[in-house]
Amino acid sequence: MKKLLSMTIILSVALPCFAENYLLNGGQASLIMYKMEQEIVPANGTKRLILSYVVPKTFSSPSYNQVIRAFDLKYSRNPQFIEKSVDIRGNEIRRVIWMRPKKPIKVTISIEAINSTILKPLEPQAVFPLKDLPENVKVYLAATKQAPSDHPQIVSKAKKLTSLAITQIDAVQQILTWIVDQMTYVQRPLSYDALYSLNTGRGNCQNYSHLSAALMRAAGIPVRIVNGITLKESYHVKISGGYLTMRMAQGRHSWIEVFFPDLGWVPFDPQQMQLFVSNRFIRVEVGLDNKETVGDGTVSWTRIRGSRGRPRFRETIGAEFVTDEVDLFAERQSYGPRKMLFSPPVEASFTAVAFEDAPASPVTVSSQNLQVLTYDEQTVFGNLDFPENVDFLEARGPVEETDDSVMVMSKNFLVETSEYVTTKGQKYSQTFILENPMKLNEVGLALHKYGGSGQLWIELLEDDGSGKPGKLITSSELLSLDEIKFSLGYDWVDFTFTRENILLSPGRYWIALGYTGSPVVNWFFTYGKPVGPADGTRYITMFDETWSRSLVYEFNYRIAGMKGR
Repeated sequence: MKKLLSMTIILSVALPCFAENYLLNGGQASLIMYKMEQEIVPANGTKRLILSYVVPKTFSSPSYNQVIRAFDLKYSRNPQFIEKSVDIRGNEIRRVIWMRPKKPIKVTISIEAINSTILKPLEPQAVFPLKDLPENVKVYLAATKQAPSDHPQIVSKAKKLTSLAITQIDAVQQILTWIVDQMTYVQRPLSYDALYSLNTGRGNCQNYSHLSAALMRAAGIPVRIVNGITLKESYHVKISGGYLTMRMAQGRHSWIEVFFPDLGWVPFDPQQMQLFVSNRFIRVEVGLDNKETVGDGTVSWTRIRGSRGRPRFRETIGAEFVTDEVDLFAERQSYGPRKMLFSPPVEASFTAVAFEDAPASPVTVSSQNLQVLTYDEQTVFGNLDFPENVDFLEARGPVEETDDSVMVMSKNFLVETSEYVTTKGQKYSQTFILENPMKLNEVGLALHKYGGSGQLWIELLEDDGSGKPGKLITSSELLSLDEIKFSLGYDWVDFTFTRENILLSPGRYWIALGYTGSPVVNWFFTYGKPVGPADGTRYITMFDETWSRSLVYEFNYRIAGMKGR
């Protein structure tokens, strides 16, 4: 690779901010053969081992439909008991029980699902505030510990957000737009309740769901929490000038359904999707909050007095899309949140939430100024928050002991969000915004090495002025795959630029991952664009002339160097 030595970069750039609301039209239709495999090694002294499952149901809404044609449970060792019940929310539960198990048990859950998403204009007519709700719906206005809709802070915020709303869809849109902008996705928050989310602006899918539910219930809008599975099969949305690639992690997920008197229950994923979820969602269980939706995925056991330990548990998810028809296109709007939000068209009276941030003023740093600055203050920035060195297959929630001495281990919402970035024919890049002059030393990526051989490096690119990677500035030192340590999870891998005098002006840049040979490497990403611009993660194929393909997430990266002053 040719390198440009003693590089000085001079840019005069404006960093404007725009609304990132997209209206989607079209649809998806898929036949999905879904399978979850669980492997359980009982702890010594286990008297009774109980695994709990919920049978997914057929579900219909104006935007998302799920037809379940088969649900099957298979066991490597037959259980002694299978208890069937239906809880107060209508979830059909299977509790599978083994007495004094000593050997490993394998359980396979299989589902045949026909899932479809139809994004056509919706016409909700309900006025706000709502009146005369059905009795079986009013229960979903209840306050809970995780969604405390009666808390003064929640009530005050809900009142402020919906003060001008005259229709229900207007109130819902005001709340969700605010949540999309205010919340930052993190894999492991300190708490999952809505009040924590309101005060910190941080959380995972449970937090997004609980905060949405609490605010809407405080405004008199019924909301129920949905637990299920998201599948990693990506799909493309046509946008002006290219494609937007949508992808979720493959794992357990929490979202919501909102009741509209004239539409029924309508799904929302508060992280990015309004008035719909994609057909990559498998809907399983509903309830008031995630403390109630525990019928699926819970492991519990009793043990001999004096024994200790917990069962070892691994869970893997797979899905085959036997058929998969996708025809979606999106149109960017001039109103809405800073972070990405996707919604079908709505033919109703509602307020277009304006984006109020003014564009930043241009920043100019001359070549002479860069060279005479003193670079003696260390700086590190980027998208830094990810679960380091976590084995996602074995990650589980905390173990709690009930009053009757039953040990309970809840399902885990910690999911592996990553992209296989050394696949042939595709190259990935991530933007970063530099606010102060700096001397670049290192770029770190959150990577997981699975195997293979070869070399990796980072390319530093200019922005082409239209928000895409432009000309190559320089490249990092080559890093052999053998130099990257192997771990069960993701860790920082640093690429050095210290042999060159790379002085950068404030502005927008891109880092792209290059490779040779046959390395098998994943790059971790974070939902919700927590740091950079919404269009700041891109990829290019061997058939593309420009970086016209965008991704709906942000890779984890860190930029290290010396700040100029």
